[in-house]
Amino acid sequence: MIVAGVMSGTSLDGIDVAIVDIRGKQITPIAFQSTPYPKNVREALLSVSNTLTSTAAISRLNFLLGELYAEAVLRAAKKYTLGLIGMHGQTIYHEGSPAEYLGRRLINTMQIGEAAIVAERTGIPVVSNFRERDIAAGGQGAPLVPLVDYLLFHHPRRSRVALNIGGIANITVIPAAAKPQDVIAFDIGPGNMVMDALMVHHTNGVQTYDRNGRIARTGQVHERLLTAMIGDPYFDLLPPKSTGRERFGRDFVNGLIATGVATEDLIATATEFTARSIASSILMTGTPDEVIVSGGGVHNKTLMARLGELLSDSKILSSANFNIDPDAKEAIAFAVLAHQTWRRRPGNLPSATGASHAAVLGKITYVE
Repeated sequence: MIVAGVMSGTSLDGIDVAIVDIRGKQITPIAFQSTPYPKNVREALLSVSNTLTSTAAISRLNFLLGELYAEAVLRAAKKYTLGLIGMHGQTIYHEGSPAEYLGRRLINTMQIGEAAIVAERTGIPVVSNFRERDIAAGGQGAPLVPLVDYLLFHHPRRSRVALNIGGIANITVIPAAAKPQDVIAFDIGPGNMVMDALMVHHTNGVQTYDRNGRIARTGQVHERLLTAMIGDPYFDLLPPKSTGRERFGRDFVNGLIATGVATEDLIATATEFTARSIASSILMTGTPDEVIVSGGGVHNKTLMARLGELLSDSKILSSANFNIDPDAKEAIAFAVLAHQTWRRRPGNLPSATGASHAAVLGKITYVE
């Protein structure tokens, strides 16, 4: 079956569409296309992410994103006959730890992007809303990519960590000869999120990320501030755990800016913060033979150099070494997860999310 995976991550940089040929256990990516969000759409998404907003704004964006996702899929799949679409949606809120609300302790999440619009415009069934079923089963709804990391990267003799550096950084720890239940996975904390937000501030919105880590190389790490950042209570939590913009988004970044430290130094400090939090989280689980990196952070040369220094006993590889485009990995994952759902197979790993059992994920929007 040819499946399109649609991913728009916490970096809010755009819509990624991966076209994947799935035949039994064989997963073959065959095409990838990324469509940046228009500036006004990105700003609108930021305005409803982890903040007080209106139901009207959320509803409008939900339907607008459906149209944008459908257009992106149709562009990416011109040469292919799709059988299915897996759509993650755009996360605007994720609360990975139980919070008191109206007398109940709840974990909750919200991804927007209307699947009915995508199914109607493309004529192809859509699997969406993957996270809710895991939460219903007692999990955190994240991370969901670990099953796919396991399918792509498990090895009989080598221990591996699949590291994704998107807006949030997350890892999947895959011991040598591991079975799915042996996998450990969790959200580390900020990947590109803090660095990107500081770049937007530094350039008055002209640049949304630190290309090649250039600005970070010009700044000085502020050690006292770095110590305070690493002291965030999230890093003391044991997995399974997940996080997002609600903890490391606008309020966190505004707190850094309010210190008065030069922005170049803040960017250098945020880059070191990401590198150290990633390295310490990986080493907490042992020293892997290989660390396989995907996500936008793989292009940040300053960040990758620091990871090489901090993880010097492991071989640092790009997922490109395994024919997986680093920018496409998570879109590929949601194509595979959609296929799992279509075949009525579980898509979560309870060891990663904390769910009480493996569950078939998502909701299917059929077409006539």
